[in-house]
Amino acid sequence: MEEQIYRSNQGEITINLKNIFLALWNRKVFITKIFTIVLALFIAMTFISEKKWTVSADLYINKTNGTNFMEVNPYAIDEIGGLSSVLGNNDPLANELELIQSPKVIDKVIKENNLKYKKIFDIIPTSKTGEFWTTAKFLKKKVTFESKKGTNIMEVSYTSKDKDEAYNIVNSIIKNYIALHQEINSGKAKSDKTIIESEYKKAKAELDKKVNSASGLPSTSLAGAGNLAALSAFSRSAQNAIANIKGQYVAGEKSRIAVSESAAKVSQLAQKLEWANLVDEMSDSSKVLVIKEPYPLRDWEYSSPKLLINILLGIVFGIIFSLIGVIYKEVTDKKLSYSMLGNDVIYDLEKEFNKLSAKLISNSENKTAFVKFEEFPVLLQEKFKNFTNVVSVKADISNDFKTALKTIDSIVIFATINKTDSEHYKIIKSMLEDMNKNIVYEVILN
Repeated sequence: MEEQIYRSNQGEITINLKNIFLALWNRKVFITKIFTIVLALFIAMTFISEKKWTVSADLYINKTNGTNFMEVNPYAIDEIGGLSSVLGNNDPLANELELIQSPKVIDKVIKENNLKYKKIFDIIPTSKTGEFWTTAKFLKKKVTFESKKGTNIMEVSYTSKDKDEAYNIVNSIIKNYIALHQEINSGKAKSDKTIIESEYKKAKAELDKKVNSASGLPSTSLAGAGNLAALSAFSRSAQNAIANIKGQYVAGEKSRIAVSESAAKVSQLAQKLEWANLVDEMSDSSKVLVIKEPYPLRDWEYSSPKLLINILLGIVFGIIFSLIGVIYKEVTDKKLSYSMLGNDVIYDLEKEFNKLSAKLISNSENKTAFVKFEEFPVLLQEKFKNFTNVVSVKADISNDFKTALKTIDSIVIFATINKTDSEHYKIIKSMLEDMNKNIVYEVILN
């Protein structure tokens, strides 16, 4: 298909795809030069542009609360299946991401690595120059914290122009994050231990008090009161004695039950206190396991620029700049180009001679003018001798040219790509349109 028609509210726009293709093909050498230069430039940038290194590490976060071992701490809560689910948090490491990016970690990283505001362009000082970075500024740099979906693994990475700085910063983040976890675990364990120990002391004191104030008779005391119970049927004194023994027995049972309850409470608290002491001893251990250690990068292990990426960018921008170059050349070229042609074009007269002949024969009752920008080859002149309704006129900006076309109905233009003057061609076409002459074909002479 040579033409593509697009319809819009403003009318129809006709695009001659063959003209576009031939324009590109005609500029193939020019396109190749631009494409090669741009691609070579992007490849060269790989070796001359400033390099950046990225150091990364993977951390496994044990989400069991308070200790690394569920079976050791019977009061532990699994945060993944417990608290996170209750709160509707889909990311099991959401809290950990907040912790590792908190000032408690980042501020220490900044100071340990002496990250300070510098002069603008290393020349112009500001009010911040020499001050340590803020946490917000650090997080805007090439640092990333990312949880791997569906796992308890967090990736930490930092990109810098200095490979040693990148390595030191990642190490510092890990160290201070682990230290924060140990601080949290230790504080939690000590708080639990203090609370349980306080409750234990209260319960123990209460038990001692109840033991010391226990009164009444033991349950065995009624075993020897059988004879006295038999006499109580005949003697008021025996009845009073039996009632007194029963009262003493009830008081003794109440004291025994109270002491038993207090003793059970003390026993439970003692067991919890024993676990709390054990957890306190283990609180210095961390829930963070570094499963991918950061390591010092070598000179050739830079993360950017990448040769493959630069090649792809070179190809893309090479195509873009080549097209821009072609458009510029087509618009500014002093010689006729394919983009200056209309939609009805005969590109090869030898192959399409019959097409032109059929047009001339069907319009034999009307006069047709051959407007020539270049002279016909001798062979073509011979072929057109049989057409009596055709006159040849040299393209010229003059009254004679206008007069010669006064009685003409149709126009066929003959010109040569890269030879005919483009400005002259445009002016003649504009004159023909102003004269309301129908341009049947634009014929390209080889």
